[in-house]
Amino acid sequence: MRSFRLMALFISLFFSVSLVHADTLLINSVKAEAGVAKPSAGMTMDKVISRFGEPQSRSGAVGDPPITSWTYPGFTVYFEYQHVIHAVVPH
Repeated sequence: MRSFRLMALFISLFFSVSLVHADTLLINSVKAEAGVAKPSAGMTMDKVISRFGEPQSRSGAVGDPPITSWTYPGFTVYFEYQHVIHAVVPH
């Protein structure tokens, strides 16, 4: 019985430490992107070009719905049809 309790304690401690570590990584990732100006979800392709200029590169549409990506010096923008669905800062 005692060994079962020790094993249960060890397993709960292991998962608790894992969850805390994951939260820390997420917070650091959000802080890293906080200072970068990038397009917001819902912006059209025309609006992105007018605000940020021409991208360094463009990928062709892939999948259904078609997803396109544009690469800028500090971020990559992902579009579904003509609208931004996400903009990310590479690490």
